[in-house]
Amino acid sequence: MSAQYYEGIGRRKSASARVRLFPGGTGNIIINDKDARDYLPRPGDVEIFMQPLNEIGQDNSYDITIKVSGGGVSGQRDAIRLGVARALLKIDPDLRPRMRSGGYLTRDAREKERKKPGLKRARKAPTYTKR
Repeated sequence: MSAQYYEGIGRRKSASARVRLFPGGTGNIIINDKDARDYLPRPGDVEIFMQPLNEIGQDNSYDITIKVSGGGVSGQRDAIRLGVARALLKIDPDLRPRMRSGGYLTRDAREKERKKPGLKRARKAPTYTKR
């Protein structure tokens, strides 16, 4: 791979992804030193995080290396998608309206709510017993 790359950071839930796009590639995708389809084997996961590249029609124009940590499969997938979109903006800032209209630049801020004392979970209360 060439030395010149564009980097984007994406986060979702407790997952964080560092995405590097190498221009002039062949569409090779490496996630945590594994092939993308081996790392995310569920059908459709790779297609979801490739949506920003498909939006501009350059899905095989870049080699992509990704370091992702934390969270589960869906959180990591969505963190990668945000990272890809942010890296594309560093390559061409004129893509912002298309990325924004597709919803690829919006950071999903929903996090797991903390457990409260006296409750079973964040909001679930113990069953009320009259006697």
